[in-house]
Amino acid sequence: MSSIFRIAVLAVLFSGCGQSNKNENSIKVMEISKEATKVRDYVAKNAVIAHRGTTYWAPEETEPAFRWARNIGADYLELDLQMTKDSILIALHDDDLSRTTNVAEVFPDKTHSPVTEFTLKELRSLDAGSWFNNQNPDRARENFAGLKILTFKDVVMIAEGYQHRNVDGEPVKLMDNDEWTGHYEYEKDLEDNGNRPGIYAETKKPDFEEILAKELKDLGWSINYNPKEIKTLPDKVCVGNTNGRFVLQSFSPESIMELEKFMPGIPKCLLLWQPMMADSLKENYTKAVSFAIAQNIHFFGPSIAGEPNNYEELTAPWMVELIHNSGISIHPYTFDTKEQLTIYGSSVEGVFTNRADLALEYYGRSGDKPAEEILNDLGY
Repeated sequence: MSSIFRIAVLAVLFSGCGQSNKNENSIKVMEISKEATKVRDYVAKNAVIAHRGTTYWAPEETEPAFRWARNIGADYLELDLQMTKDSILIALHDDDLSRTTNVAEVFPDKTHSPVTEFTLKELRSLDAGSWFNNQNPDRARENFAGLKILTFKDVVMIAEGYQHRNVDGEPVKLMDNDEWTGHYEYEKDLEDNGNRPGIYAETKKPDFEEILAKELKDLGWSINYNPKEIKTLPDKVCVGNTNGRFVLQSFSPESIMELEKFMPGIPKCLLLWQPMMADSLKENYTKAVSFAIAQNIHFFGPSIAGEPNNYEELTAPWMVELIHNSGISIHPYTFDTKEQLTIYGSSVEGVFTNRADLALEYYGRSGDKPAEEILNDLGY
């Protein structure tokens, strides 16, 4: 990602899409199409998007993080997509494994090698949970040690109420002619409480959008190809059985264009961060909105200010007004405190949050069990 919002790309493709008058406080842009509005409305307002499942209560993007987010009642399980050396989509934020695994111990000669240099089998040999216990002793749990990196399919299965089948605390390997495939067997999650969240998946750069589109179809989650019916229960989260079951997101304009090419008609979110807006904030923000309109984007994901992340302010009132005037809805990141929810919550349509428990409380949807008790019930 360059330090500016791919100005050259936008200028060539979309010059003239955004129009501004001489009053800098009244920037005008075009509006999204009726078809884009229809797709936008697949996603209900006040969406609670569980960022990496949770980064606060459990190791991010692991089975307990996503099972917890599902059971607490999040509308979406949010994950980052990466591709392995053997072309398997996995859920992992960093391209470098050193922050969230013990790669330095298992593969010392590849400590800072990119994910693309590891096979799924190699990645499954890593401990993706102990780092969390070391960094968060007040929230550490013995059963977080030894957690496995998940595949994209694993996260979809968790959303549907499944988990890895375990025997004596170890996931059961899925074999093919006596050879391990790198995958694990699934079983119905006995602690599943009936919530059926959607999936909100991030691509990092143009690379595997076509592969993602095929896997989404194969899993029955693409609304473009006779999506499977996912049974839901009254008074439970049912996003997984709607046209809004899957949302695509990216910071990369190039990836956004590839996502639209291979998965048209599926909700999409353009993520924003301050370096993309360098040089001229208002000019580049307006160009970003114009780009989004041209590419049938339905949501913006700008950063919010405040502790603990202290991101740059990209959800200021004038920015919110500019986006809403285009017909695009807003899902900012990342909400971690009640104060942030109070400041921004009423002016946006959903929130990326590491604390789905706080967001659900803000929206008046808290369950009858606290976050810690849900983890206890899940066996952690």
